[in-house]
Amino acid sequence: MGATTSASDRDDAVPPSPGSARRIDDSARRRAEKKQASRKKIVDAARAVFFRDGFMAANLDEVAQRAGVAKGTLYRYFESKAELYVEVLAHNGEIFKQQMRDASTGPAGAADRIRDVSKFYFEHWVQNHDYFQIFWAIENQSVIGELPPGVLGQVSDLWAECIEIVAGIVSEGVASGEFTDCDPWEVANILWTVANALIQTEKSATRRSLRRVNLETAFDDAVEIFLRGLLA
Repeated sequence: MGATTSASDRDDAVPPSPGSARRIDDSARRRAEKKQASRKKIVDAARAVFFRDGFMAANLDEVAQRAGVAKGTLYRYFESKAELYVEVLAHNGEIFKQQMRDASTGPAGAADRIRDVSKFYFEHWVQNHDYFQIFWAIENQSVIGELPPGVLGQVSDLWAECIEIVAGIVSEGVASGEFTDCDPWEVANILWTVANALIQTEKSATRRSLRRVNLETAFDDAVEIFLRGLLA
């Protein structure tokens, strides 16, 4: 006689019904969406606290309260304050970088595209003072304390990618004959450094008085002086 098949064997061989599979998929999707929403609330709350207080003074209890989650829930998503800080920086950095790339494209010549990128950068500072506090923190670790290497690496990568956007414009200007021959990366890095140094003058009454003109005028003049040296 052939081997008999038990009822349990037969049940195991039956695949789940389409309706059951859909319920499982819907449940998993809802859990994923809930986790994503919680993570976004935490990052949004952390951005407000970090921008206001800086890395060292930021209080994760307040972050959890603003996000409407328990502090234990916060630590399920981020193991440390540093990891959360990097997440905030990465999110805003990607937006900033894409906006800068958008400002750098167009049919205009290289000089006008440099002006467009510079205008974007200045207006971004005017409209997002708090965002630049993170960059101030990176450059003033002697004041606020040493930051985690991951944070420094994140900022360094962002700066390098932004400088590369400007260097690309300079390189195209050299290739077209609009700009004199030069090292595009060095030129872009100098412009980036000058732009940030001018912005920093706004934080000091003494440096503002030495500037003698308002920041926007000084910023525009610096770009024009810069371009004067580049034009062939």
